[in-house]
Amino acid sequence: MVSDGTDGLTEAEREALHEVELGIEHLHRAHGHLVSFHHSTGRAMDHLSAAETMLREAGHDEVANRLRDEYLPQGVLPACDDESAAGRWSYDVLETFQRTFLDDVVAFGDRVHDRLADGRRHVAERRQEREWKRRARSE
Repeated sequence: MVSDGTDGLTEAEREALHEVELGIEHLHRAHGHLVSFHHSTGRAMDHLSAAETMLREAGHDEVANRLRDEYLPQGVLPACDDESAAGRWSYDVLETFQRTFLDDVVAFGDRVHDRLADGRRHVAERRQEREWKRRARSE
């Protein structure tokens, strides 16, 4: 049987590495949802901007001004450090998540895999693959 370099791991180490991988994979999924949120928010704002123009052309300046002044520049979340400041836009939420949390956790996962498994990932899956291949040849 060919070794994948992770034979020396204990079952607890394999399980812990697997949980780290699953956590990071779910964070990547969350990142994808934030990208979708960013795109959908941008598209919604484009529609609202078009509505502002149409409302103004239809003679509804007060409503158009409200869109222009209150909603289009607002952002999707209040500012973190000063509630009176302009809000945070969807790209800022996405970039902050990437830069501060996602990148840090992915780097942590890489360090854990380097330390425990010589950088090998998917150790639980590798073991399962070996077992299924062994069974296929012997049964």
